Amino acid sequence: MGTGITDEEETWARARDGDSSAFAALFDRHRDRVFGQALRLLRAPHDAEDVTAMVFLEAWRRRASVRVVDGSIVAWLLVTTNFVVRNQARSVRRYREALQRIPVPAASEQPDETADVDERLDNSSRDTQVRAAFARLSPNDQDVITLCLLEELPMEQAAAVLKVPVGTVKSRLSRARQRLGAHITELLSATATAKGAPATANGAPATDLDPTGSTIPPTGSTTSSGGAER
Repeated sequence: MGTGITDEEETWARARDGDSSAFAALFDRHRDRVFGQALRLLRAPHDAEDVTAMVFLEAWRRRASVRVVDGSIVAWLLVTTNFVVRNQARSVRRYREALQRIPVPAASEQPDETADVDERLDNSSRDTQVRAAFARLSPNDQDVITLCLLEELPMEQAAAVLKVPVGTVKSRLSRARQRLGAHITELLSATATAKGAPATANGAPATDLDPTGSTIPPTGSTTSSGGAER
């Protein structure tokens, strides 16, 4: 049996112990296989991407119990893909509920106008704005929001994946939420202006989340390592 990063059993052993770079290597190695299986079952590339993300999230969450068969975890990943597809409706519903719980920034000086704008945006449009706002975030911000807010991982697990102290995760999450709120404000303002509705005023985003520990519910998570917070 070989050694090093090309030896899957050794790589998985490192990933199981919390090595995010080893987990990322296995993601790169098996992503196409998982995506292909999901696409065969779903026929929709976007849905297959969501399932692929969910499968690797499960691999991380349940890494202590993942079975290595013939020196590889690919069989476990493919069986899990089938399971996730069967439960996709529930997973998608949970994800949409999570999006709805991300607070839309409200202007304290114009509460009625903000409410009017929110009422004029249907759920599909609102989800689009949140996704667009999320896409504007830096990789570090996306990682911490995905892990701590959308995926509900404990701070300690997020810190292990990102390879930073728990305190850094807390401060990074707080700032990432503020940036996400600012981006949502900007996008909602632009949408309201385009529809002829009053734009929201810029200001601190309203939030009912506790940056020190409380989280909200997913799809997908990719792991990456991060340096010390500047």
